[in-house]
Amino acid sequence: MPKTKFQRAMFALITVVITVPCFVIYCLSIENGGISNIDLLFALKLIPIELILAYLSEMLIGSPLSLKLALKTFPPKEYKPMIVETAIICITVTIMCPLMTFLATILYTGIFPGIIYHQPGFDISQFFINFIPNFLQTLVQNFPFALLGQLFFIQPLTRKIFKLIFKNS
Repeated sequence: MPKTKFQRAMFALITVVITVPCFVIYCLSIENGGISNIDLLFALKLIPIELILAYLSEMLIGSPLSLKLALKTFPPKEYKPMIVETAIICITVTIMCPLMTFLATILYTGIFPGIIYHQPGFDISQFFINFIPNFLQTLVQNFPFALLGQLFFIQPLTRKIFKLIFKNS
């Protein structure tokens, strides 16, 4: 798969462009007990912000750390490529899901009044009191979706798109 830094950056970008809209809509549907046209319009405000946060997180933390841990635990000389790739995906989800859930908890609970998501009567003290429970609940809801989505939908699609773009490499 990706062999150069540029290819790694492109692979991460493709992954993030597929993943973020899925998660924004998923999180909004959980938050609101379903999805509506208003939620989809609101998602359009969140997606660019989360794309930037997810891409930076993936490039600076997720990808380097998951690659290092996966290759240390499952050396490519000893394991089949599919096992190594699956380990990289699983470790990436284990790193990125809590990180992005942390950031999303801040965005979705209204810490930026009027800019992203403002709940009427927003109280900063309540935000801090409820942050850990909100974060943990969101993480528990996001992790299965993240793991299964990456293993069975997002990464296969990302690999197919990447191969189309870099077929001569």
